[in-house]
Amino acid sequence: MNIVGYRVLLLSLLLMACHASKQVSENDTTTLENLRSHIQYLADDKLEGRRTGTAGEQLAMEYISWQFRKNGLAPKGEKEYYQPFEVYDGKVIGPETALSINGKPLQAGKDFFPFAFSANLKMEALPSIAIQEAEMPWFFDLKEILEENKNNPHFDLLDYIRINCKKAMDRGASAVLLYNSSSIKDKLTFDPKDRTASLAIPAIYLSNDVAATYLKDATATLELKFNIAIQEKRRTGHNVIGYLDNGAASTIILGAHFDHLGYGEDGNSRNTSNEPQINNGADDNASGTAALIELSRKLQHSKATHHNYLFIAFSGEELGLYGSKYFTEHPTIDLATVDYMINMDMVGRLNDSSRTVTIGGFGTSPVWATMIGKNYFENAAAAKSNIPSLVFRIDSSGTGPSDHTSFYRKDIPVLFYFTGLHADYHKASDDADKINYTGEQIVIGHILHIIETLDQEPKLAFTKTRETPTSGTRAFSVTMGIMPDYTFSGEGVRADGVTDGKPAQKAGLKAGDVILKVGDFSVTSMESYMQVLGKFVKGEKATVKFKRGEQVLETVVEF
Repeated sequence: MNIVGYRVLLLSLLLMACHASKQVSENDTTTLENLRSHIQYLADDKLEGRRTGTAGEQLAMEYISWQFRKNGLAPKGEKEYYQPFEVYDGKVIGPETALSINGKPLQAGKDFFPFAFSANLKMEALPSIAIQEAEMPWFFDLKEILEENKNNPHFDLLDYIRINCKKAMDRGASAVLLYNSSSIKDKLTFDPKDRTASLAIPAIYLSNDVAATYLKDATATLELKFNIAIQEKRRTGHNVIGYLDNGAASTIILGAHFDHLGYGEDGNSRNTSNEPQINNGADDNASGTAALIELSRKLQHSKATHHNYLFIAFSGEELGLYGSKYFTEHPTIDLATVDYMINMDMVGRLNDSSRTVTIGGFGTSPVWATMIGKNYFENAAAAKSNIPSLVFRIDSSGTGPSDHTSFYRKDIPVLFYFTGLHADYHKASDDADKINYTGEQIVIGHILHIIETLDQEPKLAFTKTRETPTSGTRAFSVTMGIMPDYTFSGEGVRADGVTDGKPAQKAGLKAGDVILKVGDFSVTSMESYMQVLGKFVKGEKATVKFKRGEQVLETVVEF
C-alpha cells in the first residue's frame, strides 16, 4: 500500500460489525499451501523488494505470468501478459557535465552544480566578473537579496533565481553563474524533482570555496569552459494481465499491486537503519498478489460464468498508482464492459482476535449495501453456523491510497480489501513468516462469495462518493482539495480530481488543470506544492495560476 494517505483513510473508516459467510473450510490445504508458496517466493530476498523497473520486478512478473498461464488465463497485456509503462524518475547531472576556471577542473556536485532548469550547452568564454556583456556569461552574488529577505518567510529564493536568470537571458546573457558571499545559508542544491521548464541558457551555482578562490577580484577576467548535460531519468514498470474469457458481455476486474520498495531508494521506507535493507513486502503486497493468483485458479472452476474475469497485478503503486492509472488510460479491454473492480492490498495480517477486515468503496454502488449489510450476514451466519466470522470496517469512499482509485475515477464500482496496518508496514521486517495464511484464506473466500452471489445480477449502478486524499503524510492548516496526479511529469502539479466543496472546486478548478503558481510561490513539483501549502493559513486568499489545455489562467482560492 502506498505510504501516502493511509492515515487519512483510517480516520475516515466507520465501524460496522457484521458476520461474513462463505463455504470456506479452514482446512482447505491446497489454498493454504499455494498462498504460502506464492508469498514466500515473492517476498524472498532474491527479488530485492520488487521495486518498479528492477530485476526483482522482472522476477516477480515472470512468476505471476507463469501462475496465470498455469491457471488457464489468456494473456491480455500489450506484450503477451505484460503491459509496460514509463515512470519519470526526475533529473540527474549527467557524467559529461564539466566546468573549469582558468584551466582548473572543478568537481560537479561539490564545487558547482547546474540548476535543474538549466539549459544543456557547451561553451568557452572569457567573461569579466563585474561586466555584463551581451553574449557572455554573467555573474551574480546572492548576498544582497538574501540579506534583504532574511526575515521574510514568504521569500522564495529559487523562484527569484529562475525569474532573474530569465531576465538576464532576455538582456543578452549567454549563461548565468551564481554564488553567495554572505554568511546566510542559501540551502541551494540540485533538485532532481524540479519540473520547471528549462531556460535557453545555462544556470550554474558555484560553491563558497570556488567563489572565494576565483571571484574575489571583481575586475578579473576568467577563462571559462563548461559543458552542462542534465539528463532525465526514466524506468519501465510492467503490469501483468491475464484473462478468463467466458464469452460474457461484461467483465469483472480483480487487482492487486505486486511492486514494493526495493531498498527504499524512493524515500518511502520506514527503516531507521543507516545500512541498506531489503523491503520484502510480504503483506504489502505479496499477500494481495497471492490472493489474486488464487482467485484466478478458483474462478477457473467456479460456476460463476456469466462474466469474464480480468486479473491485473499492478506495478508502480508505491510510486503513486502508476500501473493502475496507466491501465485505465490504456485499457486492454473496453472499460464500458466492466461491471466492477475488486482491489486487494495488504490482506495477509488478519488479527485472529478481532478478525477485522476493512472494506473500502462501499458507497460506489447501492448493491454493496445489500451484499455487505449487517442483516445479510447475520442471516447467512445463522444458516451456516460453522462458517468463520469476520468483522468489517466499512469505508464508503471510492478513493484512497491504492489502485482501486484509478477505476473509481472511470466511474466503475469498486471494493477494496485490507486487513490493517501493523508495526512492520514499509519496513524490512514485513516478512513471509508473519503472514496469517488461514486468515487470508478466509478473506479470499469472502471475495469469492461476493463474486458468485452477484454472478447473474444485472450490471451494477455506479455512485460517486466523498473523496479520500491519496496523499499527505504531513499535516497542513489548509488544503486546496485536489487529488494530485503522481504520474504527471510536466511542470507544475496536475489535478487528477477535484473534491466538491473544497477551495479548488469553489474557485473553478477542474480535473486536468495544472497548477503552476499559488500566490507568490511557483509550483514545480509535488514536493514544492506541499511546501507551498505550508505557507498559508485558513482564511487567506491566494491567486492561483494554472494551465487548462493550452490556456494559462488565473483564479482566486480562499483557504
